Amino acid sequence: MAITTLLHSILTLAAGLGLTSLATTAGAAAPQDPAAPQSAPAVERALEDIAANEIKADIFFIASDAMGGRDTVSAEQRIAARFIRGRLQYLGFKPGNGDKFLYEYPLAKNALDRDALTANISGGDSLKYGTDYCFPDSFGVSDLTTDAGVVYCANGDRGDFESEALAGNWALVDWSDQNIYRLRSRARKGKAVGILIGPGSDFEGTGMIERFAGNDEAAFVGRISYPSSAGRSTRGREPFPVLAISKSTRASLVSDSELSKGAAIAGTFAEKRSIVGGGTILAENVCGFWPGSDPELSKEVLIVSAHYDHVGTRDGVVYNGADDNGSGTTGLLSIASALKEYGPMRRSVLLIWVSGEEKGLWGSKAWASNPSLPEGYSAIAAINIDMIGRNAPNVMYVTPSPNHKDYNGLTRLAEKFGAEEGFGDFPEGREQGFEGLGSADPYYMRSDHAEFAKMDIPVCFLFAGEHEDYHQPGDTPDKIDYDKIRRTARTVVKMLDALQEDKLDM
Repeated sequence: MAITTLLHSILTLAAGLGLTSLATTAGAAAPQDPAAPQSAPAVERALEDIAANEIKADIFFIASDAMGGRDTVSAEQRIAARFIRGRLQYLGFKPGNGDKFLYEYPLAKNALDRDALTANISGGDSLKYGTDYCFPDSFGVSDLTTDAGVVYCANGDRGDFESEALAGNWALVDWSDQNIYRLRSRARKGKAVGILIGPGSDFEGTGMIERFAGNDEAAFVGRISYPSSAGRSTRGREPFPVLAISKSTRASLVSDSELSKGAAIAGTFAEKRSIVGGGTILAENVCGFWPGSDPELSKEVLIVSAHYDHVGTRDGVVYNGADDNGSGTTGLLSIASALKEYGPMRRSVLLIWVSGEEKGLWGSKAWASNPSLPEGYSAIAAINIDMIGRNAPNVMYVTPSPNHKDYNGLTRLAEKFGAEEGFGDFPEGREQGFEGLGSADPYYMRSDHAEFAKMDIPVCFLFAGEHEDYHQPGDTPDKIDYDKIRRTARTVVKMLDALQEDKLDM
């Protein structure tokens, strides 16, 4: 390697802190002139540069407790962005957003007005927030009035929401630690307008209000969302209220002797909430541009992306996100270093570390709707890497697969070079009918390539699969297969090298 891991980290941090004199006066360790004569072929130099130990050094920082899970938007995520920017400056990349490496995009920040909250049963006395009912989470930050009947849905199992009477009414669920997100999804499918979760007659646990105390804090401090003129969520759905009600509130609503699953309950439940604020906050993608050398082909840009955000810190516990997506983040850093060793390709390459993926593909959505390319340049293909550091060494999935309607030349290259790097020939892949990589088609809409596909360019997504630590505190650096990230990065570099022909079959 041209530099040791220690010097590598020192120069990266120096550039990130603006100490450019240190980075540029480091003698032999400074970046080589890409135009200088080289002995080995470009792609061999690039592949040799990718090292598991340097990837490990990066991920132990990116996914450390000090980085707080890199939530969008957080101070720790901004530090990660400047760490990446510093590395790009050191490697000699051009800014990917005009004269800036950081691509800023606005997010809406709204909060619920606690003093304006109201609720009642059948038009009776007002219920008190925090005593009679509360929000079990911080979702549902919107102007919303819900006044409807109530249908009893027992424990909220899949079949409990199938009553025709449920449509247009609240679903009352006897709660005993069920997954609220799953309840919300099932109730939506049953065409309910919201959910009331309360303690059943045999419930002996902590009261509803005490159980969810503090979970609503973000709703009142200010919740961040992707701007939408329609006032809907980023996934295009209407707000869907979920309320936790106290034992006394439930008793006022219905007695146990009146309950039968799927039956309507006499009376109505009304709840109203309003937002205040209307402010904005800026989120950041990091974009590094590697200009091509061909006078014409250089205007065709190959995108390689990875999201650098994760889900943050919850109840004081850091969700490190070493695999999701510290693996893709650091894999992309190693690709950047490999491009420095390669020198200019004929086509230009844009590396994008996007934020907000965990929130709804926010960063890629913002960039794809307003690309930051030089005038006269256009994106022609996009490769995305996400969660590439866990599971068996030979396991790798790709989408669009041969069974997908958008199967393309990028996937064919991924299959070819993935096999060279030791991926494929695993039982699940064979069961899916593939000799090489397995199918990630169920994830086609779940990572950032989905937004780039909306630009009408071919895309390819490399993904090593979920595991028991997905979105859990256990997704830590000590469990990562660093050689697997190295081989995935090598696969991508080989793909980029193969995409330098005059005419491409994509």
